[in-house]
Amino acid sequence: MSALLSDEKQTHLAHTILTFLQKHRDVSLKSDSTIVLKEIKKVLNEQVKIEQEIHQAIRKKLESYSRAIPEGSQEWEVLYRKTHTEELRKRNLG
Repeated sequence: MSALLSDEKQTHLAHTILTFLQKHRDVSLKSDSTIVLKEIKKVLNEQVKIEQEIHQAIRKKLESYSRAIPEGSQEWEVLYRKTHTEELRKRNLG
């Protein structure tokens, strides 16, 4: 499965977040911007990995049903969202 966010998109998003933090008057960065940028990218990468794990768990569960549910159908979408919510709760993320 391909990444939900490419490295380029993660880098762009990290720079956007850093710029926002630097401009926000209530935020004071206690590290060099390079270190902060690295940490932002690390967190984004971890979140992408978690989302990929959740996506794989959902697909596995939906594929285990005795009756095949066509991917992309309305039923599949509803079950996907429901299972996604359950996975987030299991992982204390939602």
